[in-house]
Amino acid sequence: MESNQLLRTTLSNLDIPVLNEMQQQAFHTIPDEKDTILLAPTGSGKTLAFLLPILHLLKADQPGVQCLVLSPTRELAIQIERVWQKMSTGFKVSTCYGGHPMQTEINNLSQPPALLIGTPGRIVEHINRTSFDPQTVRILVLDEFDKSLAMGFQEQMADILKALGGLEKRVLASATEKLLIPGFVGISKPVILNYTKADEKSTDGLSLKSVVSATEDRFEALVQLLCYFGTEPTLIFCNQRETTEITRARLAERGIASASFHGGLEQVERESTLVQFRNGSTVFLVASDLAARGLDIPEVKNVVHYELSMTLNEFIHRNGRTARMHAQGTAYLILPPSGEVPAYLTEHPEVLELPDNQPLPPESPWVTLYISGGKKDKLSKMDVVGFLSKKGGLKPDDLGKIEMMDYMSFVAVKKEIVKHLLKAIANEKMKGKKYKIAVAR
Repeated sequence: MESNQLLRTTLSNLDIPVLNEMQQQAFHTIPDEKDTILLAPTGSGKTLAFLLPILHLLKADQPGVQCLVLSPTRELAIQIERVWQKMSTGFKVSTCYGGHPMQTEINNLSQPPALLIGTPGRIVEHINRTSFDPQTVRILVLDEFDKSLAMGFQEQMADILKALGGLEKRVLASATEKLLIPGFVGISKPVILNYTKADEKSTDGLSLKSVVSATEDRFEALVQLLCYFGTEPTLIFCNQRETTEITRARLAERGIASASFHGGLEQVERESTLVQFRNGSTVFLVASDLAARGLDIPEVKNVVHYELSMTLNEFIHRNGRTARMHAQGTAYLILPPSGEVPAYLTEHPEVLELPDNQPLPPESPWVTLYISGGKKDKLSKMDVVGFLSKKGGLKPDDLGKIEMMDYMSFVAVKKEIVKHLLKAIANEKMKGKKYKIAVAR
């Protein structure tokens, strides 16, 4: 397919009318340069910015893995895969990460994909197992490179670079401007596309506000703030995974439903939690900084700094989850009684005075069902809709967002009908097979 036609077709598949300035420059720069560093804020479209030129560089007649994308987290790896799948490129993609069945990945790699996405630790495992030939890799993308280093993946990345003997092109992508690039990466004179300051469009709808707590324990201020939000989707940031769990439990004791998200959860738990946040079953998500970058989560109305981030960079990344691409959003800082703000802030955000005796936020009207089958089981969204409608008596208004994954699926349904629905389909088969269907945890 001719290059311009391929681009138009891909954008049509993504339902994107035009590329933004950063994506256009990356599209024209990456194919022609040996080494490129792409710097742009969270939510500005970096994933598409490097995947589009890679699509144009892949060769249909070349066997083996042609491009390797390394991601610091499994969630970011999955998000990159989803963007590629939406592009409908015709090139096979595989994704490898901890918590995913190793044998499934080995089977997928037995017929090597053109694009391989993975976390450093799991890719090293596959190289050591000779699951694929690293010598065929011509293009390497290190996404959120600074976070990979911060998470301690330097040794694994160095081992991977050593194994890529046929490497011709490197792309580093990050939301952080000041990158320290170790020598093992092999970059000497890169072309740098820096949109960390120029692309202010991504946050021009952001407002900063503060809530001053009456006590050193800021929990009551958090409760008041969530009551003020009502049903608005909200990310609540904590600094430690333990604090996210404690905060979620304390909110539950006060009658406020929420979910926690952090690196200590099993992969299935993390995926289920994000699905429920995306489809509205969960309104309040209490998260560590794992949720600040590289997650496939929807535009959120509010970001709450329950625990203030230690650095300006993390503060910015957290705020990047709202007010993206001209949308409106607000970041709230919960401050101690002194009202002191972090040293990295030069101005004091507007203080929000919260009304007293507010009612508790209403529970979400949605609940999420887990189905033990997915795309690899030859199930489609239409299969799920048909099954729940015919066998479960579900009406169109009772059905929310459906997400199909390789070996599992998630469906949002109205909470008021879920017991009747589960009873109605308890002994029924979908496309001739019995699947486990239960409320997602």
